[in-house]
Amino acid sequence: MKINIYYGGRGLLEDPTLFVLDRIIQVLEELRVTVTRYNMYEDKAGIATLPNTLKDCDGVILASSVEWFGIGGYMQQFLDMCWLYGDKEKLKEIYMMPVVVATAYGEQDAEISLRKAWDVLGGISVPGLATYVETHEVLERNSAYLAYIEKIAEDFYRWINKKQLKLPTSSTAVKNNIIKTKSINLTPQESEQLSKIVSDDGYVKKQKEDIEELAAMFKQMLGDDEPKQETVYEDDIVEAFFKNYYPEKDFKATYVMMIPDIGKNLIVKVDKGLVCEYGADCDADVKLKADSDLMREIISGKMTFQKGFMSGEITAKGNFKTLRMLDQIFRFRYSK
Repeated sequence: MKINIYYGGRGLLEDPTLFVLDRIIQVLEELRVTVTRYNMYEDKAGIATLPNTLKDCDGVILASSVEWFGIGGYMQQFLDMCWLYGDKEKLKEIYMMPVVVATAYGEQDAEISLRKAWDVLGGISVPGLATYVETHEVLERNSAYLAYIEKIAEDFYRWINKKQLKLPTSSTAVKNNIIKTKSINLTPQESEQLSKIVSDDGYVKKQKEDIEELAAMFKQMLGDDEPKQETVYEDDIVEAFFKNYYPEKDFKATYVMMIPDIGKNLIVKVDKGLVCEYGADCDADVKLKADSDLMREIISGKMTFQKGFMSGEITAKGNFKTLRMLDQIFRFRYSK
């Protein structure tokens, strides 16, 4: 038996959903189930190809965090991709269990949303887990809660192992009679190829470059001499950090800033001075990921680390109090 887990949260260390998933995985592996977990926040561009991973699994767990409202963008995007590119015939055979752990109001609504979505996709949704806790310690320290989580995992295993029947739902009827895809009919192989094109950053980047080239050509034809925005190179980023460094007394920290599109890690060490250089990944108080365009926005003063994190353009792990200090010790100023 194979079960795939799709985690739609932001990967924050304090997310209790991660603790619940670890417990569920432990139970399933003891039952000799092959478990594969996909963290969507780690590869946002690859979400379009995730429906292809459903082909060889018997069941899925859709795990979502509710931090303020609803199931969040990553999970919604994954479900959209399942609707557009998923193999509907295969989906009919797949059991789905929702796992929703909220630190805000709305865990029951989120669980219902996931089950409805899977029913409309044509799959088989089963009762799952929906709970509200402030921290994972609430679950970890209560043996009754741990036993309940383990029972939920075992029940899901039984659903799949026994191929338990589920009666038809109105969601399925609505899908069959009312909801129709507006796209052309594609074979599963064609859908897979299309999803790969959609997720191909290189392809999308080339399209953007072609559009920018055409736009520049037309501007030149129209006599538009508006200066182009200068490209910020790798050394400019380092220089900007040194120029805008404002030390805080007794504060020390190490940051690793992963910049995927240039393939380098910016290591920033603050301890009675500043070290800022490109290097290999290392232990750090905070690790964050942002592309070079966003870094350009930050060092030009148009964006802050905190705003980037809140908008989801920056993903981070580690001490979040230390993360917030970035905007205090590096004060980049906006200049027109």
